[in-house]
Amino acid sequence: MAENGIFEAKAFVMRCGSTLSSASLSYRTHGNLNADKSNVILFPGFLGGIPEALELWIGEGRPLDPSKYFIILPGQFGIPPSSSPSNTPAPYNGAHFPQARIADDIILQERMLRELFGITELQLVLGWSVGALQTYEWAVRFPAMVKRMASIAGAPKPSAWTKLWLKSVVEEPLTTDPFWANGNYTDNALLQAGKRQVGHLAALTLPPKIFYRVDRELWRTTMDPVTGAGFASVNDFVARFWEAFWLPHDANDLVLQSRKAQLADPAEGGDIADALAKITAKASIAALTGDAMFPPDEGAMDAAAVAGAEYAHLESDSGHLATFSLTPNDRVIIDAVIARILSR
Repeated sequence: MAENGIFEAKAFVMRCGSTLSSASLSYRTHGNLNADKSNVILFPGFLGGIPEALELWIGEGRPLDPSKYFIILPGQFGIPPSSSPSNTPAPYNGAHFPQARIADDIILQERMLRELFGITELQLVLGWSVGALQTYEWAVRFPAMVKRMASIAGAPKPSAWTKLWLKSVVEEPLTTDPFWANGNYTDNALLQAGKRQVGHLAALTLPPKIFYRVDRELWRTTMDPVTGAGFASVNDFVARFWEAFWLPHDANDLVLQSRKAQLADPAEGGDIADALAKITAKASIAALTGDAMFPPDEGAMDAAAVAGAEYAHLESDSGHLATFSLTPNDRVIIDAVIARILSR
């Protein structure tokens, strides 16, 4: 049975130097913590992804088995009810919210694990996309805690292409919306045009081209995450899959998340090789065919920089979207990566 909670950290000092009088971190758990607290898996989320969005990977008899492990899905800065521009009172409300870093997420998550649950060891930290940025930060910042790590469709820090994607696809459609008002808009609903444009650009750039190829049309076999039904046309797919994902979010929250991902760097401006050398966890690095965000050749280089890491090139027509388990093959290949790292 899943349980929800919110951890509050008083006088939380962020990496940028600002202090939140109270920093909130949501979390959702599956399974039971055993007596010696040695069965914990931490599964951070992706950009715009609430913890519940990861639950399709959890189930009895699967690698992320709640009858065996205590699985924690932590929130992150920028996704309510965790501290975000949209839910923080003045003086840090809205556009005035301090620019969070991935490091802030991980420092707050570690405090939650230690202060709330008494957890000092993680059997596995795993994630994809922004969740993978968090995974690397965890393994570098708290190496003694992390026994295993799995980065799937991710990297220790975003490439120049990925930074450009975050700025051009997520950030700029919002900050150029006529109702943006430098982030001081009075009604988030007024920014629908900008958020729909984010959806359109994401639909164009995240799926591999084969998704729309006339002899494949993979969008037809993609299921609506809410209804489970298919899509009648490309426009229907864009509206009900892509626009529907972005529209519920607050614009300032999305901009914060985008900039946070762009700033991700476990070396904090230092040498990334030196930072990755701090990792002592058994590591699995997996990349997906057709993933423009985190291409396989870059994933292989990341794996080579982590001592003892195993690298897997996963074949999927879904590219980056394989992490949404769009096809039975997506589920099989990603479950296999998780099962393999847990067996090491």
